[in-house]
Amino acid sequence: MKINLQILLLCLVAVLTGVTLTAQPVFNESSSPTESGGTSEYIPRDGFYDKEIIRDRRLLNYDHIREADVFWEKRIWRIVDVREKMNKTFIWPENPFINILLAAATDGEIQLYSTLDDKFTTPLEIDEVSSMGSSRDTIVTFDPDTYEEEIKVVSNELNWEDIKRFRIKEVWFFDEETSMMQVRILGIAPLKEEYDDNGNFKFEYPMFWAYYPDCREVLAREEAYNPLNDAQRMSWEDIMEMRFFDSYVWKESNVMDRRIQDYKAGVDILFEAEKIEETILNFEHDLWSF
Repeated sequence: MKINLQILLLCLVAVLTGVTLTAQPVFNESSSPTESGGTSEYIPRDGFYDKEIIRDRRLLNYDHIREADVFWEKRIWRIVDVREKMNKTFIWPENPFINILLAAATDGEIQLYSTLDDKFTTPLEIDEVSSMGSSRDTIVTFDPDTYEEEIKVVSNELNWEDIKRFRIKEVWFFDEETSMMQVRILGIAPLKEEYDDNGNFKFEYPMFWAYYPDCREVLAREEAYNPLNDAQRMSWEDIMEMRFFDSYVWKESNVMDRRIQDYKAGVDILFEAEKIEETILNFEHDLWSF
């Protein structure tokens, strides 16, 4: 009986000791304790473990495609509206998609291109990227002492909430080597809305073009929100490659280079977009006979 009691006491001490140890905060290795018992460089961690999977993930290269194996291809331009429920990831406040592209371009990790065309022919300078989306306004103020009128110039930085839509350029093709229909994204362009002084909408324009194949390395290291599981966050490269977004066709390659809205109106625009989608999806099926 005494032996059992001693074992019980030892187990109780071990449990209490373990609880005491796990309750201690974890400090950085580079931090040094102060006289008060704290550390000068201690930063609380928002979680209970380090998330390193996405940060250390290595990018998988695309398979090489030979020209002789491309039996058929079609270029498609899509619109991704971030106000759609499935596209809320693009405006996740902790890591908005537009901020990822601009930060990578400012740091020199990716190259952005002008919207003079969508063929990535005119690179933008870093100074142009840094000032992109910002504007200057003149406001009238009054000096509190002299009550004199003063005119000041105020700089307005780009707000990621102002980007409500993205344009995606992609190529659908049938690969004879794998006998599969595949798709490759070529470029991404954020669309910014322009308003007049009265707040009335005037037009929408693309800010820049980002060449997606060159962005994959950066997007593979950037975390995206996963609405199904916080422990399995996806990267932005996962979002794009798995096509975890909702979109509609804005234009297909044609001899007149027309957009759908140039030859359709009203609800017929949506019907034409769905028709193009069905044509692409049915192409592979129609090649087979049963």
